[in-house]
Amino acid sequence: MSSYSVSTTSPDLPRPKHRRTPTGFSPKEIKNIEASIPSESRQLWQKFGVKEFGGKEEFQQEFIRHVETTLARSIYNCDDLAAYQAASQAIRDRLIVAWNKTQQKHTTKDRKRVYYLSLEFLMGRAMDNAMLNAGIKDITKSGVADLGFKIEDLLEQEPDAALGNGGLGRLAACFIDSIASTNYPGWGYGLRYQYGIFKQRIVDGYQVESPDYWLTFSNPWEIPRYEIQIDIMFYGYTRKYTNDDGKVVHVWEGGEQVQAVAYDVPVPGYGTETTNNLRLWASKPTREFDFEKFNAGDYESSVRESQKAETISAVLYPNDNFYSGKELRLKQQYFWVAASLNDIVRRFKKTHRPWKEFPDQVAIQLNDTHPTLAVVELQRILIDMEGVEWDAAWNIVTNTFGYTNHTVLPEALEKWPVPLFTNLLPRHMEIIYEINLFFLQKVEKMFPKERDLLARVSIIEESTPQQVRMAYLAIIGSHKVNGVAELHSELIKTTIFKDFVTIYGPDKFMNVTNGITPRRWLHQANPKLSDLIASKVGSYDFLKDLNLLKKIEPLAHDPKFQDEWVTIKKFNKARLAAHIKQSNGFEVNVNALFDVQVKRIHEYKRQQMNIFGVIHRYLSIKAMTKEEKKEATPRVCIFGGKSAPGYYMAKTIIKLINAVSEVVNADADVGDLLKVVFIADYNVSKAEIIVPASDISQHISTAGTEASGTSNMKFVLNGGLILGTVDGANIEITREVGENNIFLFGHLAESVEDLRHKHRFSDVPLDPNLEKVFNAIESGTFGDPNIYVSLISSVTGSDYYLVSDDFQSYLDAQKLVDQDFKNKDTWVSRSITAVANMGFFSSDRAIDEYAESIWNVEPISME
Repeated sequence: MSSYSVSTTSPDLPRPKHRRTPTGFSPKEIKNIEASIPSESRQLWQKFGVKEFGGKEEFQQEFIRHVETTLARSIYNCDDLAAYQAASQAIRDRLIVAWNKTQQKHTTKDRKRVYYLSLEFLMGRAMDNAMLNAGIKDITKSGVADLGFKIEDLLEQEPDAALGNGGLGRLAACFIDSIASTNYPGWGYGLRYQYGIFKQRIVDGYQVESPDYWLTFSNPWEIPRYEIQIDIMFYGYTRKYTNDDGKVVHVWEGGEQVQAVAYDVPVPGYGTETTNNLRLWASKPTREFDFEKFNAGDYESSVRESQKAETISAVLYPNDNFYSGKELRLKQQYFWVAASLNDIVRRFKKTHRPWKEFPDQVAIQLNDTHPTLAVVELQRILIDMEGVEWDAAWNIVTNTFGYTNHTVLPEALEKWPVPLFTNLLPRHMEIIYEINLFFLQKVEKMFPKERDLLARVSIIEESTPQQVRMAYLAIIGSHKVNGVAELHSELIKTTIFKDFVTIYGPDKFMNVTNGITPRRWLHQANPKLSDLIASKVGSYDFLKDLNLLKKIEPLAHDPKFQDEWVTIKKFNKARLAAHIKQSNGFEVNVNALFDVQVKRIHEYKRQQMNIFGVIHRYLSIKAMTKEEKKEATPRVCIFGGKSAPGYYMAKTIIKLINAVSEVVNADADVGDLLKVVFIADYNVSKAEIIVPASDISQHISTAGTEASGTSNMKFVLNGGLILGTVDGANIEITREVGENNIFLFGHLAESVEDLRHKHRFSDVPLDPNLEKVFNAIESGTFGDPNIYVSLISSVTGSDYYLVSDDFQSYLDAQKLVDQDFKNKDTWVSRSITAVANMGFFSSDRAIDEYAESIWNVEPISME
């Protein structure tokens, strides 16, 4: 902290001292700050402060300055990477100015803020999004072109920020974009992973993981906040004593400490000056190395503490098949929420409000169960550090948090062994017991004769060892619990959380259907289609109000508009085909139907059914006559996605896909009638190429297992139709776009349990077409059949995900797709109609619902 005195013309009336702090001012302080800054200083600051780009030349001036000074390069050695870094720095400078103005405005207005806690933020590349949202893409593109660079080449230099894995992280990224675009005061909090999840390579058809060190070069989009360092403790013990006022005090002490260092990422809104913040935490040791051990020659031990601390934020989702992995994962979760709560509480305390007003100023949303420890940490802060009475503190906590659930699978609900929890976080375990006792006493009073209910809803699961049920803790510690699609929200109330509905009533549980940001998933991913829509709608206002897409529906049967639509789809398919040629080494027919399934590899998402269907198609083509082949619909089947490193069955599915690809693509009898592609290392940037190119996309989870899905929304928004089950957001998409514009199949969620019961206790015959597929696999058509024994057994045995039960319905739906694709006019009109009716699925709409129904926050205009 630094300070200086300011003199005035009158020596008898000294100005108040202006103190500069690294963490900003309170609302009251900021009102008086103008008087403490001399007018000449203010004028100089305004004169030389960074301003918006006045035009292309100002961008070019900043670009060259960053090349020559920030990067220490010159006109002679400025390659594409240096050009990307310089352009990013120039754009980032403008974002930071807007970021500062936004934070100052929010502080001055002193309104309630929302804090979105997510262990994943799958942001994708930042530069293109920043240019779009800041409205400077044309200036940048033209500016670098004059200097000899293509903007597309520069964008390719940026690595994807490896801060997430799948839909959970991408949803969080869409949401913080929408929070800024809709002018709500809000921050995201996450972890700054060094390695992300992993880079996926395919070797011999198998997934091979390698480190994804995305921070190879300095990240121009983050602002290190080295002045914000928060001590986080693990292990230790709890000491209890009675203070002078006769109050029992608990002190957690004697543990190991690490430091959380903040890194800020500006998040610009679209069509607004609002630029919110994503704060990421990196773990650092409290001291870099043990100097005594170093001097004694024990060099490895001298840096051990440093390495141990930095491991906490090193990798997204460490393998938790072992005790050390479980401990590290729990460490990650506490480290992140403790640092975030410390930051949030510090900001609140500067307002000097009473603690009872905390929920009036702060809303915290838990994105799944990963941040649930925040509930316990806030209670610990209030009762142990701030001296708030237990009941009053718990009332504050429960009115602050909202919990978003993302699964209906009981096995996917997060649990932690009590011995592990007690060892790592002893004070938090004590508080959990207190919360649980408080809750169970309440339940017992409400339902005195239902003792089984107490065991069913207890936060502590009576198993060996005992487990802490994090989802139950999240429900009990929040004032609202929401699902992410209508079916999902209904299912959680009638299945996994039905006892809590009995206790709290239905009003605590609600639905907020997920959404996606049209800025990235239409305008950025598919600019030609966005431009075409804008030419018909009259502006790009649909990027802020997606319901304006409805205006193109009357053009669904217009021949000229259809031709333009088809031309853009072919362009996007050619772009994807070029990527496939470069990455996979073979060509695909752009006139074929592009059939896509790209998402996390998991049995419930049923990529295995898709590849079994591909094998059935292959066998059918092989059996066709020449005349029949002429009538067949050519198809390119495209897969992508990562398996968890320890998930054997998912890895086997990847192996089978690649084995089928190798056989089918080399078969001259099949030719262009069928190609099978697995795109390795699927990420946001690759999705931006794949999604606009789809004719059909598959969302074929077993009914009742997919919470929502957002990739289904992305594909339809880009003119691809869906082949899917009646599950997740497919139901609401069907309602919006119409049953004629989606291909649904399979059993409904209500039938699933009965079918599973039959598989467990009856002899259910295997679908005959699926049996032919299995015979082909077992005969060695796709390599060593022993590799796939467990995959086939999972279907011929219990068939938990009902692959056999839905297989014939799936083939029938595929046949209908083949037939309808041949009628180009009908297909294109369906595509246009589907896009026109996707207005509901904007993440802006979802954020408005959260703001009104859960957070109770108001937008703050920057005007």
